[in-house]
Order: sequence, then structure tokens, then C-alpha cells
Amino acid sequence: MGSESDLIPDAKLWNNGRGIDLESWIAMNGNYDLAVGYSLLFWPEFFVIDDYVLRQGSTEANLREWEKRGGDRKGIEAVINHIHIADIHYGPPASEAQLRHLGRVLKAIYQQKLAADYPERAFEVHFNDEPGLDSIDYELTFFQVPTAIE
Repeated sequence: MGSESDLIPDAKLWNNGRGIDLESWIAMNGNYDLAVGYSLLFWPEFFVIDDYVLRQGSTEANLREWEKRGGDRKGIEAVINHIHIADIHYGPPASEAQLRHLGRVLKAIYQQKLAADYPERAFEVHFNDEPGLDSIDYELTFFQVPTAIE
């Protein structure tokens, strides 16, 4: 895994090339609108429709469209709940190291949040953490899996 300076190369350029720590870099470059937006992505809200667990922002209309196309519940949940890490920002492209780091962090967060919100359900959270993928292929998703008592 890379260091902070590998993940945020701009931080190395500050302070006449001596760099600055991550908290200082955030203080200089961030804003509260972004912080609130990231909080919604990094500690997501979920809701249930007809026993599907979906990310906040999904709609019943979208769910019904996917049901009409056919497929199993797991596949429908997976496609509706997926996030392309590269689509978090439309600015300059992210490095592979940045995409993989964010994907790993989001995977851990989603595992914890789903378990906390729905302790009676079991989930698989997937992130394709392979080197050398096209940036759009770094994708996070989750879906329910049957529990041992079902």
C-alpha cells in the first residue's frame, strides 16, 4: 500500500517542496460542502423496498425497471447498488493507487455499516481490487446473501 505522499502527490509540493501533513493539506484545499458530501458517501444511508436493501438515492422506479429486465434478486441489488470509484469526481483522473485505496476503504465502511444497520441480514460487499484494470472497472457493490438459517 502506498504512503500518503503517493496517494496525494500535491501535498509533497507545499512548503517549498518539504510537503505538509494530510490534515494541513485538507484544511488548505477542502471545504465543508465537500466534507458533508463525502460523509454521505463514506457513511451511507440504506433503505428497504420489497426486501431489497438499496443505497439512498436509488428509486423504486429504477428497481422496477431492473425487475422487468429479469435476473435474480442478488444481481438486481448488485447493479442498483454499484459505484464506479472513478465516477466520484469528474475532474482530473485518479491514479490506480488512489482508486484502489478508495475502493478498499469504501468496502470496509460498507461492510461495517450494512452489518450495523441490518444485523439480521447477511451481505457480500465486492470491490475488484486487481492491478492494471481500466479505471472505470474499479467498482464497489453489495448484495444480500442467504443466511445459514434460511
